[in-house]
Parts: sequence; C-alpha cells; structure tokens
Amino acid sequence: MSLLPLPAPAPAAPVPTAAAAPAPWYSPSPSRLARHVLALLPLVLIGVWMAADWRGLYAGASRLTSADPWWLLAGVGFTCLTWVAAACVRQGAIPERLPPLLLLASQFAAGAANHVLPASIGAHAVTLRFLQGQGIPLPRAAASLALYSLVKPVAKTFVLLALLLAAPELIRLEGLVPDGGTLLMVGVGLATVLATLALLLATVRPLRHGILGFVRTALTDAKLLHTMPGRVLALWGGAAVTPLLQAGVVASVGASLGLPLSWAQMVFAFLAASTAVGAVPAPGGIGPVDAALVFTMVAFGAALAPATATVIGYRVLTVWLPLVPGVLMLSALVHRKVL
Repeated sequence: MSLLPLPAPAPAAPVPTAAAAPAPWYSPSPSRLARHVLALLPLVLIGVWMAADWRGLYAGASRLTSADPWWLLAGVGFTCLTWVAAACVRQGAIPERLPPLLLLASQFAAGAANHVLPASIGAHAVTLRFLQGQGIPLPRAAASLALYSLVKPVAKTFVLLALLLAAPELIRLEGLVPDGGTLLMVGVGLATVLATLALLLATVRPLRHGILGFVRTALTDAKLLHTMPGRVLALWGGAAVTPLLQAGVVASVGASLGLPLSWAQMVFAFLAASTAVGAVPAPGGIGPVDAALVFTMVAFGAALAPATATVIGYRVLTVWLPLVPGVLMLSALVHRKVL
C-alpha cells in the first residue's frame, strides 16, 4: 500500500496583538504645581524689584567702597543677630517648642519676604505657614502672630524711654517733636480707625464672633506663656534687643563713614524714626523710615550727604546683602514642604 504525502498544514492565522498604549502624559497635581510656582515666585519678584531699584543699590554700594571695612563687618554681624532675635521672639510667642534651626531658617526667609510685601505681611505669612507645618492649629498660630506684633512696639517704646532716661544730655529734641497740627491729624486718624472698628464689630455679627474667638485664644495663650519664664525671656528680651541690633547696624555704618554723631544719638535716631513712621505700610519700612531717619540725624547736626549715605548703607546691609540668600532659603523651604 502506497503512502500518499500528507498536505502541508495551512499557515496559522496571525494572532491580533493589542496596539501599544501611548505613554501616559504626566500632569502634575494642582498642589504640586502651586508649590513649584511658589518656590519660583520669590525669585521673580526680587528680580523685578532689583531691576526697578538698581540705581539705589548701585549708589549705596559705591558709597560703601570708601567706608571702613571693619565697621561694615560689625554691621553685618548686627544684621545676622537680628534674625536670631526674631527667632527668639517667635519662639517666645508660642508654648510649643519649635525646632531651633528650622525656626532660624524660617526667620531668615521671612526677612526676604518682608521686603517684598508691606506691613510685615510677607514675614507673617512665612511664619504662619511654618507654624502650621509644625502642627500648630491656625487659630493659635494667628494668635502667636498677634502677640508678636503687639510685643515688638511695646518693647521698642520701653527701650526708647530707657535711652532717654539714661542719656538725657545726649538727646536733643528740638525740631523732632511734631507740632500741634501733626498731632491733631494723628489723633483724628486714630479716632477714625477705632470708630470704624467699633462700628464693624457692632453691626457685623460673624466678624464680631470671629474676633471674639480669636481674642479668647490669644488671651489664653498669652496667660500660659507668661507662666513660663523661658518664654517670657525669649519674647520680651528678644523684642527689646531687636531694635537695638537694628540701630547697631545704623551706628556701625555711620561710624564707617565718619558720621559726626555719637552711638547714643544714632541709636535714638533709629528708634525714634522707626517708632514714628514704622506703621506706614511700606515693604520693610523702606521709604518712610529712611526719610525720617535722615531727618532725625540731620536734626542732631549731621550733614545731609553722610546721613543719606548712612541710611543707604544700612539698607544695603539689611536688605540687599541678605536678599538673594534669603529668597533662595525661602524657595528651598517651600520646595521641602517646610512652608
């Protein structure tokens, strides 16, 4: 029996394969995108500000080239100590213990933010985010900021009065006391603000309840803090030392430029100027405080040119020199979710 060859098997039909799925398009979450924007925003703002005020920066830097470098180094030291004092006041205004290095870094970054937004809004915003990141509830963090804002001018006033009592023969008040018209305007403005606040509290019930709750929280924390000697020392001691350190920067720059004023006069000039117009909502007090400081030093007998150079040098040391490092620190803290 012959064997017939078997037919070759038909080729198998190709099995359809699923088309390769396209790589998913990465879309960052809104929170991540907002964090990236916030990390870059300080750099953009400071770049715009430097471009707008480059003449003042150049004038101040050029005048400092002829100054005594050792006195300028002392001014840099006083500037660095102001961040330490600010961190002490922030710690003294909250019962919980905060991490010291992160607190100091946050105040360094807050100093940069304070020179961008008016009325200390930038510094308070940075500190508020830092406190919330450390687990402090929002009402208590806000109460801490209110206590900080209240203690600083009170402590500065006591320091100013103490200086007047300690060195009355060095302080000449002629030309510094405002006239009756200026005092009347200040009184009318203050009365208007208080009357407006009272009217709002009387007519807007949600606002009244919110403010009363905030005041209760603030008073509770203030009472607790003043039973803790360490917090009292940090709060009031730091608040009293801060204006003296800032005045030390002014006096160091004035000494480096040969300003013919004593340290007591330059310290008093800074305290008086910052107390008189420090409430004007300008970024970091730049503008009103500068004009008042120049006016006060001229009233003490300094020439206009060196007095102006002293104020410019003070701003270079306290604003422009730490500005870029402070902004970089702010961006780093935002990127690391500390803020």
